[in-house]
This record gives sequence, C-alpha cells and structure tokens, in this order.
Amino acid sequence: MKTSFRLFLMMVLQLAIWGAWAPKIFPYMGMLGFAPWQQSLVGSAWGVAALVGIFFSNQFADRNFAAERFLAVSHLIGGLALVGVAFSTSFWPFFACYLLFSLLYVPTLSVTNSIAFANLRDPAADFGAVRMGGTVGWVLVSWPFVFLLGAHATAEQVRWIFLVAAIISFAFAGYALTLPHTPARKDAAGIDKLAWRRAFKLLAAPFVLVLFIVTFIDSVIHNGYFVMADAFLTNRVGIAGNLSMVVLSLGQVAEILTMFLLGRVLVRLGWKVTMMVGVLGHAARFAVFAFFADSIPVIVAVQLLHGICYAFFFATVYIFVDAVFPKDVRSSAQGLFNLLILGVGNVVASFLFPTLIGRLTHAGADGIATVDYTRLFMVPTGLALAAVVLLAVFFKPPTRGPVAETDEAAPTGATSPAQA
Repeated sequence: MKTSFRLFLMMVLQLAIWGAWAPKIFPYMGMLGFAPWQQSLVGSAWGVAALVGIFFSNQFADRNFAAERFLAVSHLIGGLALVGVAFSTSFWPFFACYLLFSLLYVPTLSVTNSIAFANLRDPAADFGAVRMGGTVGWVLVSWPFVFLLGAHATAEQVRWIFLVAAIISFAFAGYALTLPHTPARKDAAGIDKLAWRRAFKLLAAPFVLVLFIVTFIDSVIHNGYFVMADAFLTNRVGIAGNLSMVVLSLGQVAEILTMFLLGRVLVRLGWKVTMMVGVLGHAARFAVFAFFADSIPVIVAVQLLHGICYAFFFATVYIFVDAVFPKDVRSSAQGLFNLLILGVGNVVASFLFPTLIGRLTHAGADGIATVDYTRLFMVPTGLALAAVVLLAVFFKPPTRGPVAETDEAAPTGATSPAQA
C-alpha cells in the first residue's frame, strides 16, 4: 500500500474519532440534565487538554516514544475512556472519563502530523492531500447515525456518539502499529526552548497583535458554532435528530472544495481581504440562523459557508505565519495560534455560550422551555463584525499576499515580526 494512502487513512481515522461526538456532545449533556456550568466545565476540558497537549507532544512524547506506538497506546486507552463516557450518566464520572480521553487524544493531533511530515517525500507538496483525509473522516462518520439515532433521539441512543468514537479509536490503535516506524526524536532535546518566548515577543508587532486578537475572537465564534448548532437544528429548525450530523457535515464537504481554491484566492485577494471574507462567513451564517430559522432549505444551504469560514481564515492564518514569520520561530508561532484555536477559544466558547443559552431560555405558556435563538445568534454575529472591523482598520501585514520568499526582508516601508 502506498505510503501516502496509508497516511491519508491515518488522518481519516484520527478526525473521525473527533467528528463522531463533537456536534452532539452539548445537546447530549442537556439530555442528561447537566447544568450550564457543568456543560462548560466539560467543554473546557478539551481546551485544557489542547493547552497541555501542545507542550506535552513537543517536549515529552516526541523525545521518548516511537510515534506510531504512542498513537496505539493513546487510542487504546482513549477508546476505553470513551466507553466510560458513554455509560456515565452522572456528572463527575462523565467529566472524569471525558477529561481522560481529552488528555490522551489531543496530543495525537500533533503526533499524526509529525508522522506524516516524517514519511512524506515532499511534505510541502503532499501534506495537504494527506490532511484532507481528516475532513473526509469527519464527513463519513456522520452517516452511521442516520441508522443509530431516531428522528427524536433519546439519551440512550445519542450515547452512541461516544461508542462509535470508541470503536474507531480501538481500530486506530491497531492500525497505528502498521504505520511507518517513526522513531523518537532524540535531537528534540536540542530544540531552542526560547523559541516560544520569542514567538510571544512577536506580539509587539502591531499587525501580529491584531491578528492574534482577531484569531481569538474568531476561534470563540468557531467553537461556539459546535456548541449551539446541533440543538438549534433539531429543536428550532425541526431537522430530524438522526439527520442533523449529516447536515452539519455539509460544511466539511464545502471545506474540501474551498481548500482547493484557497491558493488562487490568496494571490488574487491578499491576506487581509481573504481573512475578512472568512470572518464575514461566520457573521453571515449566524445572521441567517437568527432570522431565517423557519426555512429549512436556507438553513441547510448556509452550512456550506463553513468551508469559507475555516479555509479563508484559519487555514490562511497558518499559511500567513509560515510565509511571514522568521524561520526559527515559525513552529512556535504556529503553536501559539493553535493555542487560541484549539485551546483558549474552546474554553471561552464552552463557558460563554452555554451561559447565554441558559439566560435566553424561557418557559412558554404551555410550560415548554424555548431558547431565544435570534438574540443568541446576534452575539457571534456582532463579534464577527467587530473582528472584521479590526482587520480592515488595523491589520497591515508586511506583504499584500503570498510571495516566493519573505524571510529575508519585508517590503519597503513594512515591518516584519523579526524587526518589531
């Protein structure tokens, strides 16, 4: 089997584990009767694990374990933790099992990337196609739930989100041992530990600070989408519970198509405009959620904006950092922005939006509690518009868009992060 395909399948399994439970975990916790603060604590566990995992995978796992064996052990134990989550109906056992899973799973996101980079002949040219397997896995894993869940799924049915993830995790644990051997990076001890400190110092450059702030705002909005979307689709729009994950997966399908166009868009529009379009995608999607909830076709169609939201902002940020930042701090700078996207933004979204949902939930005359989704969705819409204004007014990158090489010097009149 060709190495690139084996790595592609690795990414399919890696992201399918995440995609199995992510869209429905917050509605499921509501079914179990968890209070908003309890839901927030569970949601923040993933963000805390992201913060810990970025340092753990770089400073410990990479130096002491063959990468494929680390994946096998992590996914074996992580699968057991997911089984524990599935059968825990009270808060503290649920939280403990979910936290254990998060701490085991998040470092594997970096490790799978490391395996891919170490075993591809031309990582720069081939990694994008391999990483696309993750998006494919996220889309594919939504389909079993068409048969596992009913139109009005009960908690006993919805817990299958964790059991399916556990089954995939166990399968991945076995498959990981067949991956190309990727030994521990003994040379990792020589990595400049000051790179993180220098990466933080880059925030002194105004355009880096603005991008950092906007990335934080957009990551809160992005993670908030996964907190709110499934319950909105099923409870307000009226989409069957066994079809909501399929509807949400349309965003990942659009992401595949958008990623293919991103290179051309960047050349044509440049860094700033491309990022602004990405953030505006969030504003448009949540505005549609707020005012067109009675139109199922419109709500389904607007899911396609997810591809623009992700590729035109988050993927562009990663490309921008790689193109503009000094070589010796690029890896740490990528990690710094990853802390916002996977960690800090996730934690803030996990506390902010369940709290808002609780405050905007009111009992009707019939005694049935309903959420004021119009007011709820105006919050992320407003945040997105504020982020667009910040980009438009204050973000002044050293280059308009991608160029052949930007390490040596920034264009005349611009300041590079290294010069800040």
